[in-house]
This record gives sequence, C-alpha cells and structure tokens, in this order.
Amino acid sequence: MESVVSSVIINSYFKKLEGSLDADVAVVGGGPSGLLAAALVAEKGYSVNLYERNTAPGGGMWGGAMMFNSILIEESAASIAEESGINLTDSGASNCVADSVQATAALINRACCSGVRIFNCITVEDLTFNNSEEVSGVVINWSPVLQKGMMIDPLMTMATAVLDATGHPAEIATRLAGKNGVKLLTKSSGVPGERSLNVELGERNTVEYTGEIYPGLFVSGMSACAAGGGYRMGPIFGGMLLSGSKVAAEIIRKIENTRQ
Repeated sequence: MESVVSSVIINSYFKKLEGSLDADVAVVGGGPSGLLAAALVAEKGYSVNLYERNTAPGGGMWGGAMMFNSILIEESAASIAEESGINLTDSGASNCVADSVQATAALINRACCSGVRIFNCITVEDLTFNNSEEVSGVVINWSPVLQKGMMIDPLMTMATAVLDATGHPAEIATRLAGKNGVKLLTKSSGVPGERSLNVELGERNTVEYTGEIYPGLFVSGMSACAAGGGYRMGPIFGGMLLSGSKVAAEIIRKIENTRQ
C-alpha cells in the first residue's frame, strides 16, 4: 500500500507539472491580487500557472492587521469579493469587514475551482526572453534549493504573459530591470519602490499602476505600487481585488491579440 500511495502522488504531480510547461499565463506570487487575477483568466478558458514560494498561497491577507484577523474591503470592491465567496459585513464607514482567514481561503478556493495550476514551494528565480526580447516565460526552482543556496539548475516554463504579484519587493520587475538594463513602462523607467503608508492614496495607486510594464510582464497589487512608486496602504484589501480584476482583463486582451 505504501508504494501505491507514493506512486499515485508522484504520477499525479508530474502529470500536472508536465502539462504546465506551456501556459497562457504565469502568475508569480499567490497573494490576493495574484489569486484573483489567476482565477479570472482561467475562468475564460486560458491555462494559468501560479507559483508560490511558501507552503500556502495568500500572502499577507492571512494575518490581517497585526494578527487581528479582520480586514476591510471598500464598497467599490464588495461585488468582486462576494463573487469570490468572501463573506462581508457592513462596517458603517463605507467599508465592509471580512474575516482574513475566510477571505484568503475563498480566493484560494476560487483559483483552484477555476482550474488554476497552483505550485507551492516553488520560487520563480528569473524570466525567459524570446528572440524579440519580450518576456516569454519564467525560470523556476524549489524554494528550499534557493533558500539553502544550493547550486542546482532550474527548469523553465513558457507563458504568453507573466504577472508579477510578489508584493512589496516587486521581485520579478526588479530582477528584469536590474539584470537586463531595460527601461520599464513606469514613470521612473525602473522600480523605485513604494512610498510610506497612506491608505487612500495607496488604494488608488494600487489600481492606477496595475498593468503591463514591459512586453509580456504585468504587475498587480503591491508590486504595482512598488513599480509605480505609489504609497502602501495597510490592512485594507479592496485595491488588491480591483487590481487583480484590472490586470486579468488586460492579460486576456493580450492573449486574444496574440492569437489573432
């Protein structure tokens, strides 16, 4: 029986891995904007891989505010939240309250049910370019390999669009600009990093700076703030959901234009 259990797990996982080597979209980071964007693109019938370096997707949403597991979501994003299965209650201040654990679980469930292939414990360490020097995929490795500094070569997966949803560091956009000396479609032509906290402006910046910043590379959530030099916003997540919805629509348009 023990060998049967191992065989089923190995065969199932490697079937998923092999089927992921050519995808429409690779999402890097499983925070709220990345999870929602992945789900919305997959719901349109496109193939989506989501890579999360930790054991569980969800990013900072799990912890709420200073481990108080209640979060706020603006009324402007309430419909997106409810469509994702997030339970909301009215705060009486133009915001809704959600349980951070239930909200995160709901977003993960939506992504899984939509057909997103989630690979946890895998880190995206680089990007691939096609002959036109457009982003054409990601370079992946086991997270423990990189954490231990082991010299083990990675694997590559191809994608029409790559989404940097890595959060505050905007790791993929930063690596692209730093390693290749390219100019990004941002105000600074690079990744200046996010400014200090301003809830109202931070929420606005998160959505405003979401989009394609280099051919084939998109940013959302706090990665968008970092790329655009916007403010951070704290434990309020409506902007994250609106950002995920916006970038999904842009990625879908790119895929459709590529296929014409």
